This record gives sequence, C-alpha cells and structure tokens, in this order.
Amino acid sequence: MSTRKHDLSNTVPLKTKIWLSSADGIVATLAGLITGGGLTYYFTKWMGLKASYVSIAWLIFGIWNAVNDPLFGYLSDRTKSNLGRRIPYIRYGAPLYALAFIISWIAFPWVGNQWAMFFQMLISLFLFDALYTAIATSLYVMPYEITVDNQARGSIFIWKVFFSIISLGAPLILMPLIQPEPGESATTFRLIMTCIGIVAGIYVYVSTFFYQENNYVKEEAQPPMLKAIVDCFKNRPFLIFEIISFTVIYIQTALMQGVLYYFAEFNIPMTYCYGALLIGAILGLLFWIRHQEQLGVNRCIFLMCLIFSCGCLLMAFFGNYLLIACIGFFATGIGFSGGMYLVPLMNGDVIDYDELHTGLRREGIYAGVNSFITKPAISLAQSAFLTIITALGYIQNAKQGTQSPAAKSGLLIGWMLIPAILLFICSICMMAYPLKGDDWKGKKEQLKKSHAKKEALYTSNNNLNSKNE
Repeated sequence: MSTRKHDLSNTVPLKTKIWLSSADGIVATLAGLITGGGLTYYFTKWMGLKASYVSIAWLIFGIWNAVNDPLFGYLSDRTKSNLGRRIPYIRYGAPLYALAFIISWIAFPWVGNQWAMFFQMLISLFLFDALYTAIATSLYVMPYEITVDNQARGSIFIWKVFFSIISLGAPLILMPLIQPEPGESATTFRLIMTCIGIVAGIYVYVSTFFYQENNYVKEEAQPPMLKAIVDCFKNRPFLIFEIISFTVIYIQTALMQGVLYYFAEFNIPMTYCYGALLIGAILGLLFWIRHQEQLGVNRCIFLMCLIFSCGCLLMAFFGNYLLIACIGFFATGIGFSGGMYLVPLMNGDVIDYDELHTGLRREGIYAGVNSFITKPAISLAQSAFLTIITALGYIQNAKQGTQSPAAKSGLLIGWMLIPAILLFICSICMMAYPLKGDDWKGKKEQLKKSHAKKEALYTSNNNLNSKNE
C-alpha cells in the first residue's frame, strides 16, 4: 500500500505506476470486449436481434455516451470522501462494473422477442458505460492528482502506453477465438466472460490500495456545473489542447479504418509497413521520453505534428509505392507514440494552468469536456472517409483489387489528406501555445510546493481534530 510523504520528490513508486496503469488497461479491455463489436456480434449472430434494432440501440446509446462524460467528471470533482475524490469510484465501482459486464452476456428467457432483446442490449450498454465512465475518468486523471511534475507523470504514461497496447490487442485476439457461432452453445463463452469479469473486478478493486490522491482537494468548493464547463472554455491552452486532442482521435479512427481498404487494393507488403510502423513507434517513444524535458512538451508536439503531417501527405499522393508507404507508416508510428505519451502530458499542463487561475483542481470536468468534444471525431472520421472515397469513384461492392486507378488514388486522398491537413493546422496552433519555457517550469514548481504545503496542513489539522475528539 502506498504511503506517500508530503515532500517535493518527483519520484512515483514503481508499484503505483504498474497498479494504476494496469487497472486502467483492464478497465479498457472490458470496454473493448463490449463496444469493440463483441456485444453487437453476440446479439445479432447468436441471440438473433435484427441489425436495424441494434443500430437504433447504438444511436440512442451514442447520445448518452456523449452527455455522461462531463456529468461524471463534474460529480467526481465535487465528491467528498475519506478516500478522496476519485478512488471511491474506482474501488466501489469495480465490482459493479464487473457485474454489469457479466450480465451483458446473459441469455434471458425472452430470447427471440426482438423488443425484449433490444431493451436488454440498450440497458446493458447504458449501465455498463455509466460505470465505465465513472471508473475510467477517475483512472485517467489520477496521474494529474498524484504529481505535477511532467517527468514523473511521463514515467506513469510509459506504463500506460504498454498496458494500452495490451488492452487494444486483447479483444481483437480473444473474441474470434471464443465467440459462439449461430446455433452453438454459448455456455463456454459466457463462462469465460464471467471469469474475465470477476478477475478484472477483483484486480481493479485491489489496485486502489496502491495509489492515493491529495486529500486537501476534497475540501475545495467547486463551482456549479454550467460555470465549471464555461470556465474550461475560458482556458486558452485548453482550447489549443482540444484541437490537438480532436485531431488525434480523428486520425486514429481514420487510419485504422482506411488501412483495411489500403492493403485490399494495393499490392504493398503488409509486413514491411507494419514493421516500419512498429520501429517508428518505438523510436518515437524513446525520443519523446528522452527529450520532452529538454525541448518541452510544446516543441515535441509541434515536431510530432509536422513529421506526422509530412508522412500522411506523402501517403496521400504517393502511397502506392513501397518506399513511400514504409516512410509513411514510420511517420505514423512516430505520431501514434506522441499521441499516447505527449498529449496526456499536455493535458496535465492545461489542468495545472487552470488551477493557477481558479485555485481549484478540476481534473474531472476537464476529462469530461474533452471526451464530449472529441467523441464526435470518431463518427466524423468514418463518415468523411467513406464520403470522399465514394465521391472519387470507389465502388464498395467491387471485388478486391479491381478498383480503377482513379478510385485507388481517391482512396489514398480520402484516407490521408485530411489527417495531413489537420496535423499541419495543429503544428501552427502549437506556435501559439503559451505553456512553455522556464517561466512555465517555475510556475509548475511553485504549484508543486503549494500542493505539498496544503496537503501537510490538511494532515496536521486532521490529526489535531482526531486528538481533540
């Protein structure tokens, strides 16, 4: 169990990094199994729910999914508990989250009734996502609660990158191996899902005993929800951060969607491209870790956006050549590593800046508003890609490899040109980003000292009150 001293040390215990990051990864893994196509497959292929009903369920859920992030972020900021503001949601939400995951796969007696199955799926999505948002938001902001120092935060994000890769890959590997075919018994599938849910719930619950947050912040008086949201948009660095964050989510969605079309239509060896992607990601991450303290987060993100943009631009017009494809995927690896490591550091700086101006720690509402703004990027990326390639002659039901040269060129443009433009815009925006240089480092150092003093004073007063009682 962590017992953090109220000093100015930049060191975060290794066990704290691992337990926090792995718990975050496990929570994301369960979400990937539900929202990554697993629940849709189960209800349509095995239970027999019509695709039209599933589409309506996802559409209704999408509205709730957008609204609940600011709501839970706001509630988290206002929580007053002996455990803190975030840990109660993680610790006591974990068993409920696991239960919601397990219930989602139960075949109730009404299997065969379309409306009953529709409401079962819809309620499962609402319940599961509400608990996911409460827990995931709290885990997301914990590095900002634990320390102000970017080097210390970065040491946590390195582990988060590692466990994020596992959480992304696990559903893709596991679901094809265990999902039941139509007509088959789903008993084994449900048993595996139940075991996964139980283990995940226990693990996340236990993890909360290995990290802690500052106690003094729960005594702060938070503003009403509307004012809390408005204050976020008064934060100029936050607006610049949102441009970066929106672009990263858009590009992640667009590139993952378009890559399936790319390898289907172009005679480009997948092994070389993915090898270049992996090398770029590893070298990029090592470079950002080594130089972010020296160059600053602002310069690193500027550099990341510029390299990533050039790679996408080359792919948009010359992606049919193997050498260019390898260069493009290498640049994409550099960009992805920066998105996973640098962007969270930028988010932390934005929250620190807010505290300097408001005197409050408001990580929850910032995480919620960020999700509210960036989630539409997922739908927009998918829609824009399909619209552009169709307008430029791509035929969806044509056999693989039979598209016209014009359609293939349109595929590259629809896939890579918008990301190139957005990234270039981001690089320009970073020139106006004010949180940089020695002046900003000095302000963060003052903030770190202020946190230590406030926490020490809170502990002293709390101990004194305990003795008086």
